[in-house]
Amino acid sequence: MNNFLQKYKIIGQAVFVMIMFGIIFSSILGFFYNKTNPIILKSENEAKQRLLLQVISKEIYNNDLINSYIEIEPNPLLNNITSTKGYIAKKNNEVVAVILETRAPDGYSGEIKILVGIDKNGNILGTRVVKHQETPGLGDYIDIDKSNWINIFNFTSLVNTSEQEWSVKKDQGKFDYMAGATITPRSVIKAIYKALIFFKSNQLKLGINV
Repeated sequence: MNNFLQKYKIIGQAVFVMIMFGIIFSSILGFFYNKTNPIILKSENEAKQRLLLQVISKEIYNNDLINSYIEIEPNPLLNNITSTKGYIAKKNNEVVAVILETRAPDGYSGEIKILVGIDKNGNILGTRVVKHQETPGLGDYIDIDKSNWINIFNFTSLVNTSEQEWSVKKDQGKFDYMAGATITPRSVIKAIYKALIFFKSNQLKLGINV
């Protein structure tokens, strides 16, 4: 009986120690997350503001683009798990284009956040990747600082590009991709295509006269 109690006492002590270590490590991780997450978000927002001015030409609008936006609730077409912003570009108080924030959750190494600029007729004016974690040297060509690949979507739309064409050439689509890396472009292409569908379905909300 004493051996039995001794055995379970040792097991209980071991479990207690593991629980304590778990609590300590969780607390440490939580502390560093709370310290670093605001820095990460600030850096991401700064990158987004810089890229916003690249998505559409300043020649087509004359309002304060960064501060002209509507809040967009989580939507499956944009894959935004929290509210995001739809930036409204105006020329003499008339909406001429919008910039949507969309998210590709299925990148090779995680989520990819993308800005998509669309004119009032549904044509893409520009796209930029705000955040990604793709493999350096293989998947990071979606970054405008390292490649011009992201510009292949300029002037495409739901009208001049069929649903089938919204894929990489390997899948009988129209878009080029880097050899050996198809997961990344597939996810980006799908996210941009769905952003166009969102635009088409929400033109009135975005201030577009239809």
